[in-house]
Amino acid sequence: MSCLDHAPAWRLRSAAILGLIAALTCGGCTGTGTDTGADTSATVRRAAARTSPLPTAPPAQPPPRITRAQVDAAVERLDGVVRDVMRRTGVPGVAVGVVHDDKVLYLKGFGERKAGSKGRVGPDTVFQLASVSKPVASTVVAATVGDKTVGWDDPVVKHSPGFALKDPWVTGHVTLADLFSHRSGLPDHAGDILEDLGYDRSYILEHLRYEPLDPFRASYAYTNFGLTEAAEAVARAAGTSWEKLSADKLYRPLGMDSTSSSFADYEKAANKAVTHVKQGGTWRAEFVRDADAQSPAGGASSTVRDMTKWLRLQLGNGEFEGRQVVDGAALDTTHLPHIVSGPPHTPAGRAGFYGLGWNVGYDDEGRLKLGHSGAFAMGAATNVTLLPLENLGIVVLTNGEPIGVPEAIATTFLDIAETGEPTVDWLTFLGPIIKQAAAGERSETDYSKPPGRPASARANGAYTGTYANDFYGPMSVSAQGDDLVMQLGPKKQKFTLRHYDGDTFSYATTGENAVGLSGVTFTVGADKRADKVRVENLDTSGLGTFTRR
Repeated sequence: MSCLDHAPAWRLRSAAILGLIAALTCGGCTGTGTDTGADTSATVRRAAARTSPLPTAPPAQPPPRITRAQVDAAVERLDGVVRDVMRRTGVPGVAVGVVHDDKVLYLKGFGERKAGSKGRVGPDTVFQLASVSKPVASTVVAATVGDKTVGWDDPVVKHSPGFALKDPWVTGHVTLADLFSHRSGLPDHAGDILEDLGYDRSYILEHLRYEPLDPFRASYAYTNFGLTEAAEAVARAAGTSWEKLSADKLYRPLGMDSTSSSFADYEKAANKAVTHVKQGGTWRAEFVRDADAQSPAGGASSTVRDMTKWLRLQLGNGEFEGRQVVDGAALDTTHLPHIVSGPPHTPAGRAGFYGLGWNVGYDDEGRLKLGHSGAFAMGAATNVTLLPLENLGIVVLTNGEPIGVPEAIATTFLDIAETGEPTVDWLTFLGPIIKQAAAGERSETDYSKPPGRPASARANGAYTGTYANDFYGPMSVSAQGDDLVMQLGPKKQKFTLRHYDGDTFSYATTGENAVGLSGVTFTVGADKRADKVRVENLDTSGLGTFTRR
């Protein structure tokens, strides 16, 4: 999720990190899900068919515990919490909103919209939401479900006849709810690297059919483009675009005048927070993240003022200022567990769940907690957390890469509201978890340090040429001066290949899912010319081998 050679070279997988954060702060424990294998057995198919796709009722809830006085006391300390986290991290800008009992109790911005500039963050500063776009998107779909335009249990092919996954049976049965809860069987972050290579939404959704599938409705894997496909199907059923549907069903009815699902609207906003990454201890506005390809999953932008209106709608069961904007039953369905996102790892542990666009958890007393984090490694981190039983919610938006800032602020606030004091130094606790998980995404081979006696490469002519791949499209390898250059994607992005050992080279990955240096290995045939090339970073689902034309 970083970009260019000098960016932080790591990939932050939301399934592994943001879900983990949600579980830790909700009191559960979650992971990435490790089930493998295609859903081709008749037994699994019959079980999936018998299973009611949607849960019917939440667990019984205990009485509320947090009083208004406790909430007020936590609000009084929130300035100090935010300033402490900003002082310790240096993150340029933060905006926070708190809602309780349908009232906005806190609405404030801190710091700079752009590091070193005079523009200050305020309640009306527009931030990119990243994956907090998902629960916003599920609200839009709930409104459309309430209008009877679609149903959560509708097969996607009912509204998108051209949609397909690798298994034809799954193609015919996968529903809107399956894709919004990441239980379709698509692998983790399917299609994300296609976005990094410059492919548009239609190409990426069309090519999900090549992805190998894990068991249907029995495995969880976080997929931005699976959710995006479901949202596109809903918009198609409504006869409009996703961007317009979001505005018509949610943003305009709530008066969220600074909220949009289009990157162009964020870009033209005068009062916007730009993204920042930390380089050598300094926060810099280096990159621009256009997430239009996955707009329903990560491309919305908003302000904390607008987001508190959405929090009031969520906590009000679809009602806002006396109007039923979203059908309560359709919205309530989004708050229920739809898939185990991570089993408990200790006898006393709790499972983590995913609903429809929400991480769903329960505390020791069975109280529901909803949350979601958003992260762009290119410079944004966001969080929303709701305690529906307590009619309490908080949203935190930041313009710095994910290091735990919004989660630490939100969880510290809720801790103080419930217990009077933080039970954990959440920034200290969460920061290393994020750092460790991110480091695990790098290649197992350190391509910056060639072996002591590397085998020589062949002449450039052995490797140059054009190679084909059904998923990633064509690749060309050419000699430019003394360098070998690999070109990929519709814009023919150039990547210089550096020799590592024998027929293996390395290149610097770029884009939101960058992981630093990754390997490129040529397979040379009897004619002493390469007939295949495997690109390590593109091979996470076994699709990264290109064949010479």
